[in-house]
Amino acid sequence: MRMRDIFIKPMHPEGRRFVAIFAIVTVGLFLISGFLGWIGVGLTVWCYYFFRDPERVTPQRPGVVVSPADGVVSLIEPAVPPAELGMPDVALTRVSVFMSVFNCHVNRVPVTGEIAAIAYRPGKFFNASLDKASVDNERNSLRIRMTDGRDLAVVQIAGLVARRIVCFVKEGDTLTTGERFGLIRFGSRLDVYLPEGVEPIVALGQTMIAGESVIAELTRPTEG
Repeated sequence: MRMRDIFIKPMHPEGRRFVAIFAIVTVGLFLISGFLGWIGVGLTVWCYYFFRDPERVTPQRPGVVVSPADGVVSLIEPAVPPAELGMPDVALTRVSVFMSVFNCHVNRVPVTGEIAAIAYRPGKFFNASLDKASVDNERNSLRIRMTDGRDLAVVQIAGLVARRIVCFVKEGDTLTTGERFGLIRFGSRLDVYLPEGVEPIVALGQTMIAGESVIAELTRPTEG
């Protein structure tokens, strides 16, 4: 692997204007002070890496549910999916992945399936690591209908710093496991509501890689 491939990652197009803004501000800071200018350089580099969009290698075995985000598993608990998705009012296992401002923020679809519903709901901007963020914060929810007829929900949740949820897909689109479907700008969280009877195989605090880390197996036998 070449050295440039280690340090230079492709950037998602969504980040180009932000990096340009940071760069322009940095030039202005240099006109005021070299010290401030170098701070601007550091922030511009951070902005570039925030919007990095590296390629990922998704597991090819059938029945896996992969993490939709880079970050750490912050919550594993039963919860009812967002009402706006129209799913049954039944508690499912929810796995939450918290993204810090240093994580890659491109989101990837956990399973192969059709986007049966997309529902955006405005809200507050509490710290995304808090449990109440799932209920109170701004969010964008996707209901994914898998080929076996079961549904899985994935929810983009804005955080304390995040102020923009971006979704690239629309209802009726069919995506394969690990495909990009959106991003959230500047710190946030993704919730995955697993189908009834499916249990996660991850632990609290475990580090996730979007599109690669397996959080559950749809065909995994349950213990009797």
